[in-house]
Amino acid sequence: MSERRRVRRGKTRQDKAANRMTLIGISLVVASLAVAINLRGTSLKAKDREYQVREANLERQVEAEKERAEELEERRIFVQTKQYIEQVAKEKLGLVNPDEILLKPEK
Repeated sequence: MSERRRVRRGKTRQDKAANRMTLIGISLVVASLAVAINLRGTSLKAKDREYQVREANLERQVEAEKERAEELEERRIFVQTKQYIEQVAKEKLGLVNPDEILLKPEK
């Protein structure tokens, strides 16, 4: 029976050194992961700021294009009126209505 009994022995110096090295190795891995995560987080925050600025610029452009579309729609409606036709005839062709008198200054 004594052979079957296992004697508990204390940890040897080699076992303690091996455990210490294992803890140091694990600590180094955890520390390097923490540094890597911190660096990646910083770069992601910088990209997020860039994207926010870009989004704000694009929103301003969208608003400007909406205003331009409204102006073009108003212009399209105005071009179809009789008033526009008379205006173009006067400006580009020099035509006048029969009841109008055209006064030109002398040179």
